[in-house]
Amino acid sequence: MAWWGKLIGGAFGFMLGGPLGALLGAALGHNFDRGLKGLEFSPGDQERVQTAFFTATFSVMGYVAKADGRVTPEEIQLAQAVMDQMQLDADRRRAAIKLFDEGKRPDFPLDDVVTQFRHECHRRSTLMQMFVEIQLQAAYADGAMHAEERRLLLHICDLLGFSRHIFEHLDAIIRASVGVRAGADQRTPRQKLKTAYQVLDIKESASDADVKRAYRRLMSQHHPDKLVSKGLPEEMIELAKQKTQEIRKAYEEVKERRSMR
Repeated sequence: MAWWGKLIGGAFGFMLGGPLGALLGAALGHNFDRGLKGLEFSPGDQERVQTAFFTATFSVMGYVAKADGRVTPEEIQLAQAVMDQMQLDADRRRAAIKLFDEGKRPDFPLDDVVTQFRHECHRRSTLMQMFVEIQLQAAYADGAMHAEERRLLLHICDLLGFSRHIFEHLDAIIRASVGVRAGADQRTPRQKLKTAYQVLDIKESASDADVKRAYRRLMSQHHPDKLVSKGLPEEMIELAKQKTQEIRKAYEEVKERRSMR
């Protein structure tokens, strides 16, 4: 991968400064906290965004895992599962684990990290939403979102400029994928349909045309290739594909109930 090869190879022209640079430096054993003057890449460039996304994702995941007072085995397994899905090689996996551990530190600068991440994403809202979805997965790793985790994730959304409505929509996507609260096989048809509308982010009173438009919009936003072009690390393509599967399942559920063609 281009950004990782440059990072390890010593071409740090696109290296981050600030708290993200300090975290990555701690994970890799380098001193990046001050960054470099005359950056080759500015905020918003793909390789720099990929570096920021990787760094913020795993460090904040560690912070979220500890939000309810302790890091459970399930939360550690979730972090490892994300790494497995990304098919990280040994070097990148070690870096991800160290970033996760950095997030568990009592002095972890959450607000500074998330604020810089938003700046590095350069208004790419779909990319930041993917970041929130991964953090929601971490919160649900032990089967339920605790009050402190919810408060924390709402705070992260505030820092990213997301409304409560967007948070609830992203939460619905993740609840559908992990099967929390009731379990996918135990939900009533009515519960499944309600979740499907939440995933599609539309009201049950919406017209068939509105349903189709919502589905196409969400599929476009979550298209893996589009997300990678905006800065999603290529290793996270499988995570993006999972989201499109949940959106497609929700659409099929609504289509079937409405007898739509």
